[in-house]
Amino acid sequence: MQDKPGSTVLLNARRIVVKVGSSLVTNEGRGLDAAAIGQWCQQLAALVQDGREVIMVSSGAIAEGMKRLGWTARPKAIHELQAAAAVGQMGLAQVYESKLRENGMGSAQVLLTHADLADRERYLNARSTLLTLLQLGVVPVINENDTVVNDEIKFGDNDTLGALVANLVEADALVILTDQKGLYTADPRKDPAAQFVHEAKAGDPALETMAGGAGSSIGKGGMITKILAAKRAAGSGASTVIAWGREPEALIRLSRGEAIGTLLVAQTQKQQARKQWMADHLQLRGAVTVDAGAAAKVRDEGKSLLPIGMTAVQGEFSRGDVIAVRSPDGIEIARGLANYSSAEARLICRKASAEFEKLLGYTGEPEMVHRTNLVLSR
Repeated sequence: MQDKPGSTVLLNARRIVVKVGSSLVTNEGRGLDAAAIGQWCQQLAALVQDGREVIMVSSGAIAEGMKRLGWTARPKAIHELQAAAAVGQMGLAQVYESKLRENGMGSAQVLLTHADLADRERYLNARSTLLTLLQLGVVPVINENDTVVNDEIKFGDNDTLGALVANLVEADALVILTDQKGLYTADPRKDPAAQFVHEAKAGDPALETMAGGAGSSIGKGGMITKILAAKRAAGSGASTVIAWGREPEALIRLSRGEAIGTLLVAQTQKQQARKQWMADHLQLRGAVTVDAGAAAKVRDEGKSLLPIGMTAVQGEFSRGDVIAVRSPDGIEIARGLANYSSAEARLICRKASAEFEKLLGYTGEPEMVHRTNLVLSR
């Protein structure tokens, strides 16, 4: 094992997002590589058994669909790409489901679009679904919903999708498995003096230069999207590893602290990044006033805010908006993400969660603001 600074990032990571590229999943476009997928699934299962939570972001639906349709060239028409994705998703989900089941794991297919994560309510819905699946010990397998996206809402690449998912679930680490060993200071195919980058700071502008920049031939090869994905993931405190997908037991070895591939370390810790974002949120959509008991639990005991402790609702806000939590004398004691809209909050104010279904027509979260989505005001 190489003793490298930062190698404990993966050693201590509890929630990990793994992204694997289509060239690996489909064996360079020749069809789904069931053996390789089986090896990754075996490692995912081992991580779960080790107490980790894992999410797989997998490319390959369009490539598999092309193979099943007998197409040798990737189509340019969006409706044909959507059709290929629809066909390929069947096979992709089937292979992951069967391979995870062989290793004693349940699986779930989750298809996302940019619109799902841009809309506050759908963002929270996706987050709640994924966190529930993780709590149930199920491995979510995520792909972009290529059957419905168009040029305006496509993520553009699954590296970006992997980073957005890492942000969504507040992952500790993002692992991007690719067909390259990691990042070099230059293209090693053209520059014999190129050196391998073992570790760097995520978001360092020099990394984009190393990757060739967005308009270069190297960038079009995919490394630039991984550098930018690492930068995006670092925004929520997740560090990123870029590693060769064929490296034996790569995920297991990384989880043990071994230095494999290129480690891009986030400079902000996960909780600090999320809470700083909420603390600095200037456009509060509304507020709720709470009784003394609820104020004490939120402020002094680090508890979630339950609707039964609310005495009033101010403003108009939607699920997912940042709202203020005010003490009985009107002083802001915290702020966080609302699980219910202002209209719903008024209905469940001073009510126990057992009454929510009768009042709202459905049973949602028991909290108005969960403690993980809440930051105390200074």
